[in-house]
Amino acid sequence: MSNDLLQTRVQEEVLTFINSRRSLQLATVGKNGEPYASYSPFAIGDDCLYVLLSEMAVHATNLQENSVAAVMIIQDEDSAKELFARKRVNYSIKAELLSYDSQEWSFGINTLAERHGDRINKLSQLSDFKLFKLTPTGGRYVKGFGKAYTLAGDGLTGNEVQHMTGGHTKRNAA
Repeated sequence: MSNDLLQTRVQEEVLTFINSRRSLQLATVGKNGEPYASYSPFAIGDDCLYVLLSEMAVHATNLQENSVAAVMIIQDEDSAKELFARKRVNYSIKAELLSYDSQEWSFGINTLAERHGDRINKLSQLSDFKLFKLTPTGGRYVKGFGKAYTLAGDGLTGNEVQHMTGGHTKRNAA
């Protein structure tokens, strides 16, 4: 298979997979360098993800203090054929807090509401809820053993896909 065909196929698979999930795992870092893991429902924007987070939650405070974070979107355990190789996409992201009165706020809230229903409209009216745009700066797509791909460059599918090879080898007997 040509590199261009492989890249197109993998990029389409990534978009199909993330479209099939409704929440993501979020890893943030606090101002004291403390890591924090959480989750959030998300929506897919133009080469980005949107999350609506309450300031009462640690992850929202962390993203306001440190815009560098990581996201993982992962297959449910119950549907995975192999627990050790669940399908997943990992991203390094740059988070941007969107202003309540911006057009991008409206677009992000509408995108989230289309995906998650009217609860988003209600939550977005509460002053402690903040809308973050999460833009991937690189990532990795894993769909099984020996089926891992680096997503180089910005965006949900990267601008270059590279098949990762040469990883797993048997240990020499002692």
